[in-house]
Amino acid sequence: MQKALSILALLVMLVSLVGLVFAHALFSWSPITIGLQVCAGLLMLWARLTFGIRSFHGAATPTEGGLVTTGPYRHIRHPIYTSIVLFVWAGAVANRSFAVVAMAAMATVGALVRMLCEEQLLVQRYPEYASYAKMTNRMIPYLF
Repeated sequence: MQKALSILALLVMLVSLVGLVFAHALFSWSPITIGLQVCAGLLMLWARLTFGIRSFHGAATPTEGGLVTTGPYRHIRHPIYTSIVLFVWAGAVANRSFAVVAMAAMATVGALVRMLCEEQLLVQRYPEYASYAKMTNRMIPYLF
């Protein structure tokens, strides 16, 4: 069930991102937006380099190789989704229309659903995930 739900959430995220691209609302010339999106890109790169190639799955499938708790994963459990949400909202806030905010909200909901699905599967796969989850926040260190 979690795998199917995670694929649906991924589709929601992708449709939202495509919608933002077609609405010309993913990027902005605002220095603040550019700065936030560069930070989001760097977080994504750091997380990808730390986790490695094994993280490319359509479904929320725990991978072989053990639980990753280094790099950005030392501070937050889902840095890749965090970077996507930050990137999307930086562009959406700069463009401020109802449709754009709705698409950013859809992308965020998709990311949150995927996080929850992955967490349930990770608890089953890696018994140490429960204690790791108590020590780190999902997206924002010390807050959420």
